[in-house]
Amino acid sequence: MSPAKVLNVGIVGATGVVGKEFLKVLDQKKFPIHNLKLFASLASKDQTIEFRGQSHKLYVLEEGCFQGLDLVLFSSGDDISKEWGPKAVAAGSIVVDNSAAFRMNPEMPLVVPEVNGDILKNAKRPLLVANPNCSTIQLVVALQPLAKNFGLNAVRVASYQSVSGAGKEAIEELQNQLYALLNNQKPQDPKIFPHQIAFNNIPQIGSFAENGFCSEENKIMNETRKIMNLPDLKITAFTVRTPTLNSHSEAVWVTLKEKVTKEQMLKTLKSAPGILVQDSLSESVYPTAWAVSGQDPVYVGRIHQDPNDPYTWLMWVVSDNIRKGAALNAIQIAETLFP
Repeated sequence: MSPAKVLNVGIVGATGVVGKEFLKVLDQKKFPIHNLKLFASLASKDQTIEFRGQSHKLYVLEEGCFQGLDLVLFSSGDDISKEWGPKAVAAGSIVVDNSAAFRMNPEMPLVVPEVNGDILKNAKRPLLVANPNCSTIQLVVALQPLAKNFGLNAVRVASYQSVSGAGKEAIEELQNQLYALLNNQKPQDPKIFPHQIAFNNIPQIGSFAENGFCSEENKIMNETRKIMNLPDLKITAFTVRTPTLNSHSEAVWVTLKEKVTKEQMLKTLKSAPGILVQDSLSESVYPTAWAVSGQDPVYVGRIHQDPNDPYTWLMWVVSDNIRKGAALNAIQIAETLFP
């Protein structure tokens, strides 16, 4: 539900994939905006973006640029967020930051409204709220009703993540490689990914740590524990980049503290906010990355019990990583803060 108050809103990174989705979601939700100020890199300065029938000039970040803004949505690199996010808060703005800069800071709330939005009710203002990693968001939305009703003992997740999660240059890299290969040409050497992504799967998202986990896997594990307030949760993640344009898919193994039936699983998930269950195996009904792109919910399907462990259930979780995994979740945070 959109805020009753008309707000002055800023967007940092307005020309990026998530920045553009911010604008799309704000418009679709009829979010009440009095003044909109868009920020981008120096290369885009003084260019314009159309929003609600008006042209809005692009500005660069500079001292005093956030003055008078009620809400600033950040979709920029960690370094930009670290420098300019606190400056926006100091100017009196509420900041929702989509980078990883503040997610694991114990003083900063990390929020998925369906899961832990209540922690914002008594938050001091102005403040900075961290928007979680895209693959974490859809996972915790699916886990929350199970944790609430049956308790969680352990979670294992394997993700299959689209190239849009790495930005517009990554989308272009996949498209260019596909064009070359389908026309019997040699594709250019990859710049965004460590290997060719076209017709390939890459078991690496981010850099590797000494323990063998890559940064995306560590984000999922650490952020899930923080969001769900389960610091001792046994959770393991394995992430794979796939040659899909948009939406992330996850195979999830959930070990519950209670034995439950399939009917109980379905009823619990279907009644939870933000979830749409698609589960009819006889008709091959389950969510797919292509079908859910552009949609709001977290989709869950292929819900079935592990034959070796009656406490463990498997499910397939799919969501638009640019929408619910970034822009929509950030704006839902803003709606929670500006009821």
